[in-house]
Amino acid sequence: MEGTFREQLFFVVLCLSVLKGDARYMEENEITPEGLFSLLNSELKREIPEELIYSRPLRCLDMVAAEGQFTFTADRPHLSCAAFFIAEPNQVINVEYDSVDIDCRGGDFIKVFDGWVMKGEKFPSSQDHALPLMERYVDYCDSGTVRRTVRSSQNVAMVFFRVHTVGSSFTLTVRKPINPFPCNIISQTPEGSFTMVIPQQHRNCSFSIIYPVEIKIAELSLGHLNDFPIKKSMPGCAGAGDFVELLGGNGMDPSKMFPVADLCYNFNGPAQMKIGCDNTVVRMVSSGRFVNRVAFQYRLLDRQELQRIKVNSVEDFCFTG
Repeated sequence: MEGTFREQLFFVVLCLSVLKGDARYMEENEITPEGLFSLLNSELKREIPEELIYSRPLRCLDMVAAEGQFTFTADRPHLSCAAFFIAEPNQVINVEYDSVDIDCRGGDFIKVFDGWVMKGEKFPSSQDHALPLMERYVDYCDSGTVRRTVRSSQNVAMVFFRVHTVGSSFTLTVRKPINPFPCNIISQTPEGSFTMVIPQQHRNCSFSIIYPVEIKIAELSLGHLNDFPIKKSMPGCAGAGDFVELLGGNGMDPSKMFPVADLCYNFNGPAQMKIGCDNTVVRMVSSGRFVNRVAFQYRLLDRQELQRIKVNSVEDFCFTG
């Protein structure tokens, strides 16, 4: 079972105040990573025997990090709701419809999104996801009778829903099967380590850490031998076809973030950088010709480090050192 995450169930008043209007406005909400992870970081650790299934109510604005069964029952009209689901890096998320009692013809809906949306930005970005954007949305009212289970491509997913009538309800079961080759991940914690492997596939994979952190790359194997140095904020590695880039920014979409450094040569031994952005991404681009691998560690920067980086940095988008 999970064991690594804690669950706290309360509303963020600011988030609720902007989660109103139609579905498009909801996707362009002002939910911040800090608001979401304040829910997550204050969760209670749960150890549930495997033969039991965890269950609890689902709220209009919710963060879910556990497997289990979640039921939403409308006590009043709820026009703009969103539940964020997150799993371990090596897992994906299965959302199963157990029972649904909503009025699709009356304007109710339940939509599963393959990824996360914050302030109008989506993770993974369209450049890093295998499906076109519109195919990443699965609407129960359009497909629920024939498609009872929706599986994410990565360790995060969202459910948008709107319910007009008091007493309308639905129940979801969330499961988290193993993903043997994880690609596009949001870290649950501000510190840890990860090894990303792309096995001769033409794809891009991003590992997102929604904190200012120090990144230490311990190993990089790109299947070819080049001897290029690290190049800050230069596009030179793009011509290599296979490379790793470090990105920094304050949004969710890696394609809108700033390039901090790129690497397109094999090495063993630490290469490290401190990035004082709200979001730090390790992104691997693979041509599909090689088995590519990058291993790295990351840790949260403390306030003194952030202040020193800010004073010494010549970059204006966020602070690097």
